[in-house]
Amino acid sequence: MILEAAILPVIAGKNAEFEAAFQQASSIISSMKGYISHELQVCLEDSNKYLLLVHWETLEDHTVGFRGSAEYQEWRTLLHHFYDPFPVVEHYTVNQSYKPQ
Repeated sequence: MILEAAILPVIAGKNAEFEAAFQQASSIISSMKGYISHELQVCLEDSNKYLLLVHWETLEDHTVGFRGSAEYQEWRTLLHHFYDPFPVVEHYTVNQSYKPQ
């Protein structure tokens, strides 16, 4: 399982519009092959900053499947104009050497 993490810097004053658009965009991402779950959190220190966490079965489900799809174009149209600057997206996996006590 892969965790996609992105800090989304939303233009000040656009929060309500962004959240409404994200609600609509959620149905797009959740319909994609390899999608497991996602959540959107708002920063307590900066209400114009959001954290998007998406769990995918594989890295390629996100980077090739979703980003290469027609659905991604719709996602882009709904959301990308809210960001300034454009977010950095990173991918994480469980550290196999870490064993919690």
